[in-house]
Amino acid sequence: MRIIHFILGSLILFIDWLTTPKGIQRSAEIQTAVDEQCGNITLYQYKACPFCVKVRRSLKRLSLPVETRDPKRCDNAKKELVSGSGKLKVPCLKVDNGEGDIQWLFDSKEIIGYLERRFVVE
Repeated sequence: MRIIHFILGSLILFIDWLTTPKGIQRSAEIQTAVDEQCGNITLYQYKACPFCVKVRRSLKRLSLPVETRDPKRCDNAKKELVSGSGKLKVPCLKVDNGEGDIQWLFDSKEIIGYLERRFVVE
């Protein structure tokens, strides 16, 4: 079973690498503001998880420099995720709205929808 997971994970990562989306272009001052806002956002994810890849592709497409943490490879990230959200589930987007108001989003569609509503300028 490990071999199958390894092969599928490698295939997912290879296809992601081949088809990496191009990021949107913003003016320098708007991108600086977006970068500052992204400082309060963290994505907990596994490298080869297809739903995590989907979210990372959206981050790339939206040109969002969001910090990523892998709870499978880092015990501190695992502890933060479980203690903060109460679950060990990825993908998980942690949004710190300030003054202790933290939002945890778990579903990839919900995460992408949130990011698009917040950062896409029509």
